Amino acid sequence: MKRLLAAAIAALTITSTAMEGPAPFQASLTPDIAIKDSTTSIRGLSLSIWGENPQRSLALGLVNGTSGDSGGFSFGWLLNYGDDYTGVTWAAVNFTEGDVLGWQGGILNYSGGYMEGLQTGCANYASRMKGVQFGFLNFAESVDDVLVQVGILNIIRTNDSWFGDFPDELAPAMVFVNWRF
Repeated sequence: MKRLLAAAIAALTITSTAMEGPAPFQASLTPDIAIKDSTTSIRGLSLSIWGENPQRSLALGLVNGTSGDSGGFSFGWLLNYGDDYTGVTWAAVNFTEGDVLGWQGGILNYSGGYMEGLQTGCANYASRMKGVQFGFLNFAESVDDVLVQVGILNIIRTNDSWFGDFPDELAPAMVFVNWRF
């Protein structure tokens, strides 16, 4: 009887852990020292010194990391980093390896995939961009549909010539403003 009871408790524990869905709250010092492990999806509030979870939440911390397709509002004093993000990321440095749909605001903003939305900062980089870049240095490798850049130096690598396709595109590099439609 004791073995049957122990087996039932073990089965319930394993099942409840495996079937546990997204968590409403996360608090962490590091990804390994946290209430929930780094693979648990957070749907609510995440408070951290350094946190890293897939999430659809409000994330507040010094360093906020996301994995997979995440979103929400992420405010990091130093750094926000992740794979793909939908929403708002504000930090000194925002680094997204994949795609961003939303707003990156900080000193340095980087989108390694497709960026659709707004980048505001001292330096902004997007591999592929649709939207607006506002900063001292703005750089886009390629443009999907529309891009307007406002800043001291604005570079759109796919603009072919200086005023050759005006008004659809301005120049490969331009001071104060550059665009491609």
